[in-house]
Amino acid sequence: ANNKITAISEAQLRPFLALETLDLSNNNVGEIKSGSFPALPLKNRFLNNNRLSSLEPGCFTNLSSSLQVLRLNRNRLSNIGPKIFTLPHLQHELSRNRVRRVDGLTFQHLPSLRSLKMQRNSLNRLMDGCFWGLSNMEVQLDYNNLTEVSKGWLYGLLSLQQLHLSHNTISKIKSDAWEPCPKLSENLSSNHLSRLDESGFANLGVLDRLDVGNNRVSFIADGAFRGLSNLQMDLQNNEISWTIEDMNGPFSALDKLKKFLQRNQIRSVTKKSFSGLDALDLSNNAIMSIQANAFSQMKNLQERLNTSSLLCDCQLKWLPIWVAEQTFLYCVNASCAHPQMLQGRSVFAVRQEEFVCDFPKPQITVQPETQSALKGANVTFVCSAASSSDSPMTFAWKKDNEVLNDAEIHNQAHLRVQGGAGGETEVTEYTTTLQLRNVEFSSEGRYQCVISNHFGSSYSTKARLTVHLPSFTKTPMDLSIRAGATARLECAAVGHPSPQIAWQKDGGTDFPAARERRMHVMPEDDVFFIVDVKTEDIGVYSCTAQNTAGAISANATLTVLDSPLVVTERHFFAAANQLLIIVDAAEADAGKYTCEMSNTLGTERGNVRLTVVPNPNCDSGAQGVVGVGIGTGAGSDDDGWTTVGIVIIAVVCCVVGTSLVWVVIIYHTRRRNEDCSVTNT
Repeated sequence: ANNKITAISEAQLRPFLALETLDLSNNNVGEIKSGSFPALPLKNRFLNNNRLSSLEPGCFTNLSSSLQVLRLNRNRLSNIGPKIFTLPHLQHELSRNRVRRVDGLTFQHLPSLRSLKMQRNSLNRLMDGCFWGLSNMEVQLDYNNLTEVSKGWLYGLLSLQQLHLSHNTISKIKSDAWEPCPKLSENLSSNHLSRLDESGFANLGVLDRLDVGNNRVSFIADGAFRGLSNLQMDLQNNEISWTIEDMNGPFSALDKLKKFLQRNQIRSVTKKSFSGLDALDLSNNAIMSIQANAFSQMKNLQERLNTSSLLCDCQLKWLPIWVAEQTFLYCVNASCAHPQMLQGRSVFAVRQEEFVCDFPKPQITVQPETQSALKGANVTFVCSAASSSDSPMTFAWKKDNEVLNDAEIHNQAHLRVQGGAGGETEVTEYTTTLQLRNVEFSSEGRYQCVISNHFGSSYSTKARLTVHLPSFTKTPMDLSIRAGATARLECAAVGHPSPQIAWQKDGGTDFPAARERRMHVMPEDDVFFIVDVKTEDIGVYSCTAQNTAGAISANATLTVLDSPLVVTERHFFAAANQLLIIVDAAEADAGKYTCEMSNTLGTERGNVRLTVVPNPNCDSGAQGVVGVGIGTGAGSDDDGWTTVGIVIIAVVCCVVGTSLVWVVIIYHTRRRNEDCSVTNT
């Protein structure tokens, strides 16, 4: 040791046939190649504090039958392959290297390994099965860059007894992570854990020691410690005040828990916060309020309480009496901070009549309400609280117990007068509003407001937001149908809760077909139909699907075509059917005529109404003239030609008008095509 050796040579070591310990620490060895060591009875091999950056596979093969201790601390190793350590009797140390990743089956040939030390590397990734083959051991992975604990990399550690993961950056523990190692005790202190979720420590029924101190834990789920009846846990220096103050018995399943909660910013203790505990250390928390009988359900409690921040109002009368009846009076050091006249006095020195009723701590007056909303809509939650103190107020909103840091929140305050036994007093009422815009399905959850001031925090009830979206499975389609036929429109929608379907015509509920009993709605078949359709049924029909979340609509236009033209010897078509000529017009020819022109771009229709007025100079059944009040004193021949002429003029006007429309359409179509061609060029 302590030389400047740069390489290991087999030839130099071969003469030492009885060598059992080789210490090459504090040298400059940069690599160990395969075959560097001859077959020696070497038991202890020390290579600490060298410049090792690589180990060739098989470099220790000749020592596999004898080597028991291998120390490679303080080197520059960044990679360790699965075929390097084939040493069945080895105890191994790899601390203070540069290893970032451990591949699967890396340690499978080390069945006797009892302690694996890999502290202070740069580990950020452990592959599935990387510790497979190890048993009855302790793994030390402190001071690395690991971010999560998962079932995959713990696979195979069935007999793992101690796992040290302190001072990493672990922020997540998967729900089934501990399944492969049910006999575990663990140290997770000084990480980035913010939540202890339900079943986070499932499958660890024998866990008796858990250290999660010095993390960022602010939420502990109800079932986080289910089944861990013998647990000793350290939760010092976290941020679990909201869990203690708001949740209903988060530790109730831990009958024998010894829990340390120093320095957790706890300011309020509720009735069921610590039910079932035997020992409780709440020292160095600025506790201000303790709910009546908060410790009454704790059997054989040994409590340590040290606070000078108590709010000594009438709700705290019970505490000095109850503590005096217990056996741990000497462990409780509690003094008042409010009201001013009691500041600094021990709670045990305050007379019962001096505990006055006041409420400087915020009291919730308006709770947020559970809501259902349509996807894409805006949602507002409102929460109000009142306080008799002028202490500055802070507001926060939580969703599923997580603080919404970037939410749109609006706050306001106003004074109001409140009457009481001591007369009228002014109180300040604060209102906080949470605005959720364009809600998505991911917005669903339980929302809660937290209103705090110097004297403590108040928590609202949790309002649930459910996002629904009725969606159409069938939508009505535009329909053109001849008079006298049956019109059929379909509409159906799904959603939660199931939406109701309603129909409208032209924005209202006046259906001519309904008055004449020609309209039928079949909800079970999603069908709306009208029999014997008439021109008065023409219009826009709207189908609306609505539930508690909102409504969606779809429209369809119903067009009723008059009876088809019956062509006789008096009807003539000219100009490629663009001109209709009616000779010897009669009253039966009166009505609305529709000219329809179609091509691949669409369909256009033009209408003209023909009115036939009987000619008083003609016999019954003779020719009439077109138009109202149109006629001459000429004979029947002149009247007939006049009628023909007027009909021709009317039809020509219709054709010309329709043709002009098509000319405009064709012109714009060609111009658009030319513009596209120029752009593409």
